[in-house]
Amino acid sequence: MKNMDYEKLAADIVKDIGGKENINTAWHCATRLRFKLKDESKANTQKIEDLDGVITVVQSAGQYQIVVGNAVANVFNALAKQTGLEDEVQNTQSQEKEKNIINRFIAFISGTFTPFLGALAGAGILKGLLALFVAFNWMNTTSGTYVILYAAGDALFNFLPIFLAFTAAKRLNVNQFVAVALAAALVYPTLVTAASKAQTLHFMGIPVIPTTYTSSVIPILLAVWVLSFIEPVLNKFFPEAVRNIFTPLFSLAIMVPLTMLVVGPLGSSVGNVLSTLVSTLYNFAPALAGAIMGAFWQVFVIFGVHWTFVPVMMNNISKLGYDPLLPILCAAVISQAGAALGIFLKTKNKKQKALAGSGVITGIFGITEPIIYGLTLKLKRPFICAVIAGGIGGAIIGGFQVRASSFTLPSLLAIPTYIGKGFVGSLIGIAVSFVLGAVLTYLFGMSKNTNQVNDQNLDKLVAPVKGTIIPLTSVKDEVFASEAMGKGIAIVPTDNKIVSPVSGTVSAVYPTGHAIGIVSNQGAEILLHIGIDTVKLDGKYFETKVKQGQHVSQGEELIAFDSEKIKAAGYDNTVMMVITNTKQYEVDSTNETAADQNTVLTLQLLK
Repeated sequence: MKNMDYEKLAADIVKDIGGKENINTAWHCATRLRFKLKDESKANTQKIEDLDGVITVVQSAGQYQIVVGNAVANVFNALAKQTGLEDEVQNTQSQEKEKNIINRFIAFISGTFTPFLGALAGAGILKGLLALFVAFNWMNTTSGTYVILYAAGDALFNFLPIFLAFTAAKRLNVNQFVAVALAAALVYPTLVTAASKAQTLHFMGIPVIPTTYTSSVIPILLAVWVLSFIEPVLNKFFPEAVRNIFTPLFSLAIMVPLTMLVVGPLGSSVGNVLSTLVSTLYNFAPALAGAIMGAFWQVFVIFGVHWTFVPVMMNNISKLGYDPLLPILCAAVISQAGAALGIFLKTKNKKQKALAGSGVITGIFGITEPIIYGLTLKLKRPFICAVIAGGIGGAIIGGFQVRASSFTLPSLLAIPTYIGKGFVGSLIGIAVSFVLGAVLTYLFGMSKNTNQVNDQNLDKLVAPVKGTIIPLTSVKDEVFASEAMGKGIAIVPTDNKIVSPVSGTVSAVYPTGHAIGIVSNQGAEILLHIGIDTVKLDGKYFETKVKQGQHVSQGEELIAFDSEKIKAAGYDNTVMMVITNTKQYEVDSTNETAADQNTVLTLQLLK
């Protein structure tokens, strides 16, 4: 989104989404703006998808998601600034009750992990790199450098309950600092030491099961969920004058012991069951598990249900010390990057080629939404090729029983976290996924309708007048130069005859003769405008040769005008040719500077 006006895009999105008043909550992930709207029917999805800078719109898991790509943070910052949502506490509970329980659960998990997923991935990669350095004897675990860097990478995971408490509390609309204090109590050094020594503490005579909650996921999520029921009751019980003190006081006094006695052990038990279940299924047929997850992971992403796996994978690392799923998912991600490479090598469509080229880079670093929604899913066959490649690569990784030692986003950067059992298998599986995705897409993924220019959807426009071609952006008229009306070219005329650049129908004839509109046989809407501010001549020096509704052939005379007299009268005589429905086309302009009867613009229909 280079040179994109983020402020304008954000303003257009807010307008087309139904206005600020229709936004309940808004946040973003690596590539998507995510909204909880009060009424999704008020959002003009088609209009949003047509915006420059928007790849597509996805409505899933109770969220209205606008896929923007790598510039999503800039767009979100502009949107938050314009709407003031960053300063507001949004009450989402009443609206979320209207959603089914599955969508509510997915939205909760997504909203909890998304805000710090980047930091989580970065910390995981750092831990993986340190493991790599140790394996190559570039560093030893007793050095001060290693200890400090390991602390930087491991701190987020060690104190993970605190981060989860903060974001979960925001999702559930409870006091975030009370939730953080609750989480901090779970990882308080004295309690952690007692649990590590299997020392049983007693609370009012009731024994507390010695459990360590560092790096845990499920216990704190359950605890904050219980807090979301207790806090409103306390708020109603205490008068407003003392509520800010007594509600936190009693929340902590109730929730910390309750979590230690009941909620925490229950959450740990649930986590143990999930880890055991995943391990049992995986160990039964690791290659089959790899094939299924490698093939269908991106399908899970499309429907938004992939978030349900995140706490499971993080719980595996906490309970088992490793996770077998993350390396398999890397094959699924890299296969999409391979498919993008196949499209890049095969397609003749310039827009597809540009998107595919950038998609290869973003894909290998774990960002696949622009590839999926902009290319593979839209073209269908490449997505199927990527699914096949991801399944085969995943089967190889599963067969080698590769394990991830730390949580991070599946990408090439995550490879150091796979060091250990089956590491070579991860390299083979990832390489197979990428190469096979590219080869299958190149050979079978691109039909003639997608990898070749379709002449039926092509308009080749000739110059409407002889002269010198100049960029439309350089004309001395802000409306035309800004391309607000559409893309096109401008010509400084050396002739006094305007001809039709295409075969089509005259859609508009201006009484003053200074402009004319044409719709080509293929549907391109073309405006020819002679001079700047020449409407003030009131028809002087212009003679129209055709009528509205008349069909004309390419090269047929439309208007006769006196270029020199227009110039002598003090007006700029530059002729502008603008495609007013530009968004429906890929516009390719000539590199020539002399305008004659050769093609000066080529329009390829995109829709």
